[in-house]
Amino acid sequence: MKLYGRYLKIQLNSQLQHKASFLMLVFGQFLATFTSFLGVYFMMHRFYQVADFTLSEVLLNFSIVAFAFATAELFARGFDSFAQIISNGEFDRMLVRPKNLFIQILGSRMEFSRIGRLIQAVLLFIWAVTNSTITWTPAKILTIIFMWFGATIVFATLFLLYASLCFFTLEGLEFINILTDGGREFGQYPFSIYGEFVLKFLTFIVPLALVQYYPLLYLTDRSDQLYLMFLPLVATLFIFPVYGFWRFALKHYQSTGS
Repeated sequence: MKLYGRYLKIQLNSQLQHKASFLMLVFGQFLATFTSFLGVYFMMHRFYQVADFTLSEVLLNFSIVAFAFATAELFARGFDSFAQIISNGEFDRMLVRPKNLFIQILGSRMEFSRIGRLIQAVLLFIWAVTNSTITWTPAKILTIIFMWFGATIVFATLFLLYASLCFFTLEGLEFINILTDGGREFGQYPFSIYGEFVLKFLTFIVPLALVQYYPLLYLTDRSDQLYLMFLPLVATLFIFPVYGFWRFALKHYQSTGS
């Protein structure tokens, strides 16, 4: 962790060398996702509810997913840009260094401009909480924390899955965006609105529904099953099969020769 802290400091100092540019990037990230919020707002303003979920409930869900995705992008962007790390020969240099490979990849790229998205998510969360009819209890506050933590780990794991596939091909990996950027966009609304097949896929294959839809049922008193609040923690187990695939793919890596 000491090494990771050094990477963190280096990346932050590097991006703050041009403060005006950094602030504009932060503001740009804020505006980039603000359009998504407007889409949700105007749709809910027209129809009032979606699958019986109110505007405040949808925005509560929206803010948690957005905050988790921005956190994953902020700290795990190295895996999301892994194709470039392989193609330019940087990964070969990482392999010969006597340091933890995971930490090197994580520290290779950190997107502090994603703070703009984090700020927007926090503002939406505050608005949703103050305008909701949810009766807050310690269990529900823990549920919020579990949802954020679980969603962050799942999105970061999807970045790791993308990096693992890069060992076999550097092209045609756009379909992973369906699960990463697509997961963020689809996650603006409860996953149940997309149909039973999508809900089952995001429950048993890629556990995004475990960090979003099911705990949201508990938060909004649509279910009193206490186990729903712990499902986001169960979703973090997704990292183990993906890490196993990463180890398998790493053994089949062949140097670029550069």
